[in-house]
Amino acid sequence: MGSFQIITFGELLLRLHSAASKRFLQTEGFEVYYGGAEANVSVLLANFGTAVNYISCVPENDLAVAGINQLKSYGVSTGDVLHGGDKLGLYFTEPGNHIRSARVIYDRACSSFSFLKPGMISWKEILKGASYFHWSGISAAVSQSAADVCAEAIAVARENGVAISSDFNYRSTLWKYGKHPREMMPGLLEHSEVAVADLDSANIYYGIETDKNASYEERFAQCCKVLQQKLPLLQTLAMSFRKTKGISHFYSGALMHKGKYYFTAAHELPFITDQIGSGDAFTGGILFGLINKFEPQKVIDFAVACGALKQSMPGDWAILSRQEVEQFIQTGSSGRIIR
Repeated sequence: MGSFQIITFGELLLRLHSAASKRFLQTEGFEVYYGGAEANVSVLLANFGTAVNYISCVPENDLAVAGINQLKSYGVSTGDVLHGGDKLGLYFTEPGNHIRSARVIYDRACSSFSFLKPGMISWKEILKGASYFHWSGISAAVSQSAADVCAEAIAVARENGVAISSDFNYRSTLWKYGKHPREMMPGLLEHSEVAVADLDSANIYYGIETDKNASYEERFAQCCKVLQQKLPLLQTLAMSFRKTKGISHFYSGALMHKGKYYFTAAHELPFITDQIGSGDAFTGGILFGLINKFEPQKVIDFAVACGALKQSMPGDWAILSRQEVEQFIQTGSSGRIIR
């Protein structure tokens, strides 16, 4: 154990992606990736040189070892990952296009992570000296006991002066243990100093309605005003937005930091390789900017660039350098060869 800038907590997943852009009913094979919301954030931050410690629970088998080894190869610390249970969480993805939506099927019931219970993780030792503890709503959705571990970690982090970073991350098909997310998430989120959200999850968790005819910037401000009442410690709130026009995607972001609003221009993304993980790259960019004390406008510009660039590569992880992100902020999308 050591002192890390960021401690992340979540489930490591094996992703099986339908090959050659085929549907589940057509495919003859799957491409294999590793992912998970908090693992994705961890990889991005480690790529930028941030000291990040990823906490999870995985089975003792070669599928888990391969995923842990990949995390290590990108500089993520995994020394406090627990081993137990028999199953690594799985999910299957079917690619979409401009006509048809992508699809996700989860197979996470009875995973090693879902059996975590309070008292199993030495949070006080792990969180010692950390700047941020980061978790997401996905972890709380997996099982009641996993949600209880989230609450345990948040409580210890607060006792030890570690700032709480939360990603709302609502996944409708995961909440299967008898609790509506509105029963669980407000109590967990109320301790957040940093939050990444979206309009849909804010509606699910808090019943917040915004004017669907208004711009994203106006809807962000409407949502933010209500969330600030619900989350009394909140200093920073960020959202990313995606619009489609014709065959082009437009990606932008909004930030509230210490009561002031900051927005980005919409970046045109003429071609998307893989959207999965782009929200986590955005979240990682927010945290990196805050850790390095960027000016608020640069924080959101940097995060949007991370989220946009992630969509240019397959798999869940944003394999980026800070230089690439800075260049994108200056030039936007580019098909030029760098040589």
